[in-house]
Amino acid sequence: MPTIKSFPNFFSQTDPHILQNIKTVTEYLAQNYHATCYIVGGAVRDRILGDASKDYDIECFGITIDDFESAMEHLGAQGVGKSFFVYKYHDLDISLPRTEKKIAKGHRGFEVSLALEEKEASKRRDFTINALMYDIHNEQILDFWDGLGDLEHKVIRVVDKDTFVEDSLRVLRAMQFAARFGFRVEEKSCRLCQSISLDDLPKERIFREMEKMFMSKYLHYGLYYLLTLGIGKQLFNEDMERRSFIALSRVLQKSQKNFVEKLRPYYFLFICKAYFALDITEVLERLGAPTIYYKKVAVPPSPIDITVSFIAHLSLKEGIIEYVGNYHSDVIAMAKQLDVWDKPFDRGVTPTELIEEGYSGKALGDELQRRTEKKIRDISLKSLKEK
Repeated sequence: MPTIKSFPNFFSQTDPHILQNIKTVTEYLAQNYHATCYIVGGAVRDRILGDASKDYDIECFGITIDDFESAMEHLGAQGVGKSFFVYKYHDLDISLPRTEKKIAKGHRGFEVSLALEEKEASKRRDFTINALMYDIHNEQILDFWDGLGDLEHKVIRVVDKDTFVEDSLRVLRAMQFAARFGFRVEEKSCRLCQSISLDDLPKERIFREMEKMFMSKYLHYGLYYLLTLGIGKQLFNEDMERRSFIALSRVLQKSQKNFVEKLRPYYFLFICKAYFALDITEVLERLGAPTIYYKKVAVPPSPIDITVSFIAHLSLKEGIIEYVGNYHSDVIAMAKQLDVWDKPFDRGVTPTELIEEGYSGKALGDELQRRTEKKIRDISLKSLKEK
């Protein structure tokens, strides 16, 4: 029997448009087919943690496949994975409960069968915190695997070891959930993850999970499980001695308060690259990272001593707000001193003014460079005298 928890205000934080779509779907299925509908997966976890969710998955019990497909057609839902009984209705994913059995390599190599009851369906989930179900009609949470207890104690624990190993991507999900929530991976689950090969994962799936970790609040947790679960070793042969790990963890924790939100995906790799054995471009290649990562991450790191010259040259084209090394307090201070935090360095002269003075062609570029360097030197000397 599951643990049952009453939760009458479950949808109190839900966007009104999404809630209306949920009501449209579930009321139609209940009234016309006597189906029982549950919110499943991450939306339940997030709501218990006090966070609003925009991604709602609805699982429908007590309805045949033929009736379910007829209902989806009536609602105008689009089949996005018909062999997996999954449909899309606006922002909702609607599906039949299922079990999955690995029969071939790759993330599509599963044999799917209809599950007949809630516990059987929830068993295919990766972690207990993701296996919770919200009964919409009765306004209560069903918990078959002590996911509520694991949420309370901030633990990531595998639901079923036999089904877990059938999808190696779940190892990366353990890492990114730890980084997102600041949770620890339970010891047996940790050992299970360490035993799973990641060789069958395409780069795009790997990068998708890695980027979720890069975007997370607890990057030092992400680093810890990147190394502890063997992900770093398998993906880019990365080990790290304890002293380096501690130093890097401290930098990650200390720096996050200064992150600029639009650059959040890039900070983790930018900060870590000084500690990695591999060149950062090779890491990006192995992860299948998009071009923007090379532009943002594969640039020279900040020097130990932040100088006027370094910040001025760095901001000739754009403000320091676009530089991923801008989390460093000395970089922030110098950028604001030079007034280049969110705008380029003022060279003291424009190309148009130099043209009016008679410069053109190569001479124009050379003179612009000469005056720029002179202004930077003058500011540097003034700064040194004021110290």
